[in-house]
Amino acid sequence: MLAFSTCWNNSRHHDGEAMIDEILELGFSNIELSHGMTIAKLPGIKKAYEAGKFTCSGVHNYFPSPVEVMIDAPDAYEYTSHRPFDRQRAMEMTLKTLELAAQFKAQYLVLHMGSVPMNHRKWTKRLTAIVAENGRNGADYAAGKIAFVKKREKIAPLYYRRAIEALEEIAEKAQEFGVKLAVESRSRFEDMPTEREMIRLQEHFQDHPWVGYWHDFGHVQLKHNLGLLDHQEWLRRISPHLIGGHVHDVKWPERDHQVPFTGTLEYEKLLPHFPAGCPLVWELSPTRRSAEIRDALVVWKHQFPDRS
Repeated sequence: MLAFSTCWNNSRHHDGEAMIDEILELGFSNIELSHGMTIAKLPGIKKAYEAGKFTCSGVHNYFPSPVEVMIDAPDAYEYTSHRPFDRQRAMEMTLKTLELAAQFKAQYLVLHMGSVPMNHRKWTKRLTAIVAENGRNGADYAAGKIAFVKKREKIAPLYYRRAIEALEEIAEKAQEFGVKLAVESRSRFEDMPTEREMIRLQEHFQDHPWVGYWHDFGHVQLKHNLGLLDHQEWLRRISPHLIGGHVHDVKWPERDHQVPFTGTLEYEKLLPHFPAGCPLVWELSPTRRSAEIRDALVVWKHQFPDRS
């Protein structure tokens, strides 16, 4: 099932129905309601939904945004935080989002699980700069990558445990609401979980049908570009847990959320790992123009008619 995320045009609209209408004009009828949404747009979104204008493929936490957060900040509150208030607020907002997702008959809720307290400018950003300038063959790259992995592995267990405990609580409510929890792959190695942690997480919930994996094509490609994983091999390994994915392209080495077919991703090699009919949601930068999205959609439907 092909769908489109409101992250593309959310910031340009004050009225939720007008936001939905603009996406419909691109040629999409399935829509993912994404984070960064003000509560003021909710009545218009509900009006469009009740009029049968669109179907809601899923929702991205937090929806709508916490009223006290004035910018689009899906990680404003983390389940892994040292601050009890932040952990509590994260749970409160997630449960409210789950309830709304059920009202829109969403199939899934995309979740960010938190992070470990490492300054990404010192780690992911620095490693990216090395790769951008000199590739992955130099001594600086090897030393930086090894130090990065060792540091994170050392401090991660506490934050992984907090993420698991939060997910156990959310999963009970997800079953009540009939909405699957889709734990998303993240773009920074400091984020929770890494791919190795994701495998452990999915094994932990292997008997819980309401927890699975959400593959973000761009996020995983960024890690691929840094030499932290192999994109195709990772998909092969995690595919039994797949719920769906965010589709966007990447221009080397780190410009993600680009329109499909404008970057380096080889979708023909990656899509076979996705089960038939699962949600594939275009999640594009607000800077991308309507015309290039429409053109890419034509190409997509021609190349992947069974994924449209």
